[in-house]
Amino acid sequence: MAEHPSGPRTPGPGPKGEIKNVAQNRKARHLYHILETVEAGLVLTGTEVKSLRNGRANLGDAYATVEDGEVWLLNLHVSPYDHGNRANHDPLRRRKLLLSRREIRRLIGKIKEKGLTLIPLRIYFRGGWAKVEMGLAKGKKTHDKREDLAKRDAEREMARAMSRKAR
Repeated sequence: MAEHPSGPRTPGPGPKGEIKNVAQNRKARHLYHILETVEAGLVLTGTEVKSLRNGRANLGDAYATVEDGEVWLLNLHVSPYDHGNRANHDPLRRRKLLLSRREIRRLIGKIKEKGLTLIPLRIYFRGGWAKVEMGLAKGKKTHDKREDLAKRDAEREMARAMSRKAR
């Protein structure tokens, strides 16, 4: 195999293990029970990468589906790149997720069998490559959400009481 004239292909800027967060889905943990997480690569165009590096993404309504043995990320809004030209990307286009065949088969089984869904939890760059952390999730009922809020309030109140006592 011939090597590229500029040398071996390497991912973009940044040290190998450095993680740079782009966007987080904060509502996900409130609306869903996250049973497990999976890291996947993203197939992106050039202007999408530049826009993501500027932190211009919204995970609010995004979710993933499995079609024909491939995993697709839908409703992820990546704003058009400011300095792009007429070849700028469509903000809501479907984006393919890069997972191994074995992971895809395992996810298909869990999604169909247990009625779970795949939602993106965060988008980040690791060593220059765009990654998305997907959560295998089950929707929470209203009473579950209330319990979580009550538990969080109780913990916050205990922390306040402990800090007052420490003074």
